[in-house]
Amino acid sequence: MPLFKYFTLLVLPLMLSIGHAQAEMPKMSYRQVKVDGVSIAYREIGNVNAPSVLLLHGVPSSSRMYEGLMRQLGDRFHLIAPDYPGFGNSDAPTPDQFTYTFEHYATLIAHFTDVVGLKQYSLFMQDYGAPVGMRLVMARPKAVSVMVFQNGNVYVEGLGRLPG
Repeated sequence: MPLFKYFTLLVLPLMLSIGHAQAEMPKMSYRQVKVDGVSIAYREIGNVNAPSVLLLHGVPSSSRMYEGLMRQLGDRFHLIAPDYPGFGNSDAPTPDQFTYTFEHYATLIAHFTDVVGLKQYSLFMQDYGAPVGMRLVMARPKAVSVMVFQNGNVYVEGLGRLPG
C-alpha cells in the first residue's frame, strides 16, 4: 500500500482529532430551577443553538454520571442533565409532599423542559431514566427527535402500568 494511503487512513484522522480535542470546550454550568414547587438541580453545557440532548440518569445516581460524556460532547451539542427529586442536588421532599413514581417524574421532567426552554431534543435514558423518558415521549412525541437507551427497561413489563 502506498505511503499516501497509510497517511490518509491512519495519520490524517489522528491529526484532525488532536486538533479537535484542543478546541476550547465550553464550561459546564451547574444550575437550579423551581419546577412544580421543587428545586431541580441540573448540569448544562454547550451552545443553546446546537442540537439539544436531555440526559436522564439512573439509580442510584444523579446528573453527575453524565459529566464526562457532557464534557466530551459539549462542543457539538447543547446538553442538559437534571437530577430527579430525591437525587443529587435536587430537593428531596417527603413522600407526603411528592409522589415518587415514574409517572410523576415524567410529568415533572416535561415541566422542567418547559422551564429551561427545551422544545426539541434527543433523549438519552439510562436505567431508571428509561421508564421516565418513555412516559415523556408518550406525552410529547413531537418534542423527541432521537431516543438512546443504555441499560434501561423499554418493554411493557419493565415499564409497569402506562397511562391510557
